[in-house]
Amino acid sequence: MAKVPAAAVAASGIVGGYAVARFTKKRQLGGVVLAAAGVAAGAQWRQAAGGRVAAVLGGAYVAAFAGSHPLAKKLGAWPAVFTVAGGVAAASYVLADRRA
Repeated sequence: MAKVPAAAVAASGIVGGYAVARFTKKRQLGGVVLAAAGVAAGAQWRQAAGGRVAAVLGGAYVAAFAGSHPLAKKLGAWPAVFTVAGGVAAASYVLADRRA
């Protein structure tokens, strides 16, 4: 079975977390999706590139989530979510996924 790249897991966590929160109107449920994907991606980052890189990418994941909120005021909600998800996916690919 093919392994899903951590970049896809992380980006899906951001997009999926927002989608779940928006469509269910339960922010906590979206947070669960965001956290679960973050933990899964973090495990892959640690395995592929080590703890230091995993910590950097985990910080980027959290910062992207937080940064999407003010960015949404300028771009709109969905464009902001897709922008930060793409940024995290790119960072994941460069720092960890290419090594796996």
